[in-house]
Amino acid sequence: MKPVLIVRTGRAPEVISARHGDFPRWFQLGLRLRLPRVRVVDVEGGDPLPDPDEVSGAILTGSASMVTERLPWSERTAGWIRDAMDVELPMLGVCYGHQLMSHALGGRVDYLPGGREMGTVPLTTHGPAAADALGVTLPATFHAHTTHEQSVLELPPGAVSLARSARDPHHLVRYGKHAVSTQFHPEFSAEVMRAYIRRKHDVLASEGTPPGEMLAAVVATPHATGLLRGFLHTHLGALRETSAA
Repeated sequence: MKPVLIVRTGRAPEVISARHGDFPRWFQLGLRLRLPRVRVVDVEGGDPLPDPDEVSGAILTGSASMVTERLPWSERTAGWIRDAMDVELPMLGVCYGHQLMSHALGGRVDYLPGGREMGTVPLTTHGPAAADALGVTLPATFHAHTTHEQSVLELPPGAVSLARSARDPHHLVRYGKHAVSTQFHPEFSAEVMRAYIRRKHDVLASEGTPPGEMLAAVVATPHATGLLRGFLHTHLGALRETSAA
């Protein structure tokens, strides 16, 4: 069976990864896949991407970089996304990966008006979610962990938004039969979300956002986390339970 590709576009801050692990591990746990079923490619570090036909699907991670920087490795990955769309490879982009997918396919990414969105936030599904293979599994309102300064401001042609927050209308987006992305982080646990908030304590306070209130609002996000397994089952047909190594 072809592996699921994790396209690593960045790293968690060292103070967080030292205690909680890093992006590939979080996705592996969320997907419940053993290591032979997962292949990690560090595009930020210069690793080449495989031909889309060599993998069963791809997850694009978050990053501290900004899509608007148009970094060479990021633009190369955008080209790969377009090639993968041509062969209908199942893809799930998260945070930076979400923005990069939209950018690659003709959308517009820039800074979210009003500044960063961070913490556990309530999301509301749009009407099209009821007829979507993944969106149909979501309640009308659910919680998700998020931390971002940039966002998808304009969707690519043909893309459909399935869920929104109070400030960002494009938190869950469908691009094609097997391609979706989330601005929120389905791979984050509540403890990881708290760690990100604590790390930004002084910045949040300087921006007028009380970090104590944000920490108190962190809750478990089972519906958001469930999208990882939902993507695996719906778009990769991985019906066999495989616990993470």
